[in-house]
Amino acid sequence: MANDNFDFTAGTSVVYPAHGVGVIEGIETQNIGGMEVSLYAISFEKDRMRLKIPVIKAEAAGLRKLSSTDRMGDALKTLKGKARVRRTMWSRRAQEYEMKINSGDPVAIAEVLRDLKRSNDDSEQSYSERQIYQSALERLAREVAAVEKITEGKAIERLEDIMGVPKEMPLEDKQAA
Repeated sequence: MANDNFDFTAGTSVVYPAHGVGVIEGIETQNIGGMEVSLYAISFEKDRMRLKIPVIKAEAAGLRKLSSTDRMGDALKTLKGKARVRRTMWSRRAQEYEMKINSGDPVAIAEVLRDLKRSNDDSEQSYSERQIYQSALERLAREVAAVEKITEGKAIERLEDIMGVPKEMPLEDKQAA
């Protein structure tokens, strides 16, 4: 096989850029168009989703192992940085933020969180800003949780602590509000 340097095995946690952290359920072989194709079967518990990716296309699709602790450290350092708010149209920035989130790169996702964080006054944040912020927070928290072997809730608390987000109410209450 071409460049099969991945050799993921069942039970391995992986990151798929567009969906975040998943677990390899196994490698399946299917007959597609008269060809035998090996596929990684990946489950994403949070989204209750299963995905199958051809083994030979895994690298091109961006499937990767969890970030190293060093890479995750870089992402956490990024959260502490000063927000870079550019004066371009929101639709353009929103598109760039979505691309960063879907890149699966923890440092790029941390940049989105850093730039969209509002310390005290949520009223100045639009609905779409809050949605993108929440999406980035959950995506990064899932990987932090998997790398550090903690719950996603603890990971969210940790990320918000690092960013200096005030503790006003639990996440469940925030989502209901």
